Amino acid sequence: MIILGLDPGLATTGYGIIEKKGSKLTLITYGIIATKSSEAFPDRLLSISNQLTTLLNKYTISEVAIEDLFFNNNTKTAISVAQARGVLILAVKKENMFIESYTPPEIKLGISGYGKATKSQVQYMVKQLLNLTETPKPDDAADALAIAICHANNYRIKQTKRNILNKLDR
Repeated sequence: MIILGLDPGLATTGYGIIEKKGSKLTLITYGIIATKSSEAFPDRLLSISNQLTTLLNKYTISEVAIEDLFFNNNTKTAISVAQARGVLILAVKKENMFIESYTPPEIKLGISGYGKATKSQVQYMVKQLLNLTETPKPDDAADALAIAICHANNYRIKQTKRNILNKLDR
């Protein structure tokens, strides 16, 4: 199973792609989807969509996981990130793919076993679980890999939940 993790943002959206075979996790690639602040806002959203669609078509993605929004005191930033997140979800759904959301504490718990883990603890676990020699950079990409790993660790639970909900919908 190949999993794409997404850490949404307007200027930079982190992505990380891993493969899960049994209990083994392997890094495929990671990076960022970047937009320029000099571009008009709608053009930045279109760029995010186009860049993600290119990634989705380049790799044989089985599952997509995305971080739920974390609202801080900057409402303007939160709204623009929410819009970028919406574009990411739409791009995934346009490719007829399933997408699962995780809150920051769920991601921390899913990768480190502790829902209040620090950023450095999460990055350390990404490095260890993927058997890397160094921590992935930038932070957005490392966070996206953490999201993908969290989903890999929670896949069976989420799959069971989906199956139950599908049966109830019938």
